[in-house]
Amino acid sequence: MKLTVNGEEHELPAATLADLLALLEYEGDWIATAVNGELVHGADRASHPLKDRDRIEVLSPMQGG
Repeated sequence: MKLTVNGEEHELPAATLADLLALLEYEGDWIATAVNGELVHGADRASHPLKDRDRIEVLSPMQGG
């Protein structure tokens, strides 16, 4: 399935958002996710299905000072 993650196209066998995050080695409860511009809460990632050509954004907090 073709998915765009943070602006980069990927060909991945991910059925759910949680599957995608595991395949791309995103870990932690501190990340924020959106699919096609809609926020997906952490508790809903395992049940959120993905479709071909979905656009996923994965955001993490940045440290700085």
